[in-house]
Amino acid sequence: MTDFLTSTLPPLNRQFVAHFGEMGSKWGINRTVGQIYALIFISKRALNADEIAETLAFSRSNVSMGLKELQSWRLVKLSHQAGDRREYFEAPADVWEIFRALAEERRRREIEPTLSMLRMALLEEPVSSEEQHAQARMREMHDLIDKLMTWFDDVQKLAPETAKQLMGMGSTVTKVLEFKDRLTGAGRK
Repeated sequence: MTDFLTSTLPPLNRQFVAHFGEMGSKWGINRTVGQIYALIFISKRALNADEIAETLAFSRSNVSMGLKELQSWRLVKLSHQAGDRREYFEAPADVWEIFRALAEERRRREIEPTLSMLRMALLEEPVSSEEQHAQARMREMHDLIDKLMTWFDDVQKLAPETAKQLMGMGSTVTKVLEFKDRLTGAGRK
């Protein structure tokens, strides 16, 4: 267990916050931001930056920078409390809303630039067989990503309850499609 957390957090909470810090670097954010988010996510109430800094033993400036990053990802909501000039932060209550925000931001930051590059590359006239081959592979990649994004858009439009039901179906969908292929003969070689 990491010793950065004060003893004000119960052991389970400390474990969760520490894990999110470790995972943050694998998800493309720094450890501090991961820990700040984890603390806000599990908190019963909105926290201000001073409380976060004290609980995690971080500098106030690191907390402020982390909160700005979390706000840019739309993972925390800012609120104010009557009689208090400080800003308070909380995570959206609905985990589906959190998932949507993460997915939309990753799409905007990572997938859209890739699709844009692929579209531009596909407009080029290949001048060699190597470029023709590369462009054919890029078209495959573009088409797959484009289909995934169309599917993602459709899923994003679903009510959370419907999307959860769809995810809960898991391999049932695959079995239905395989059965359909057997009936129609589409899966035959």
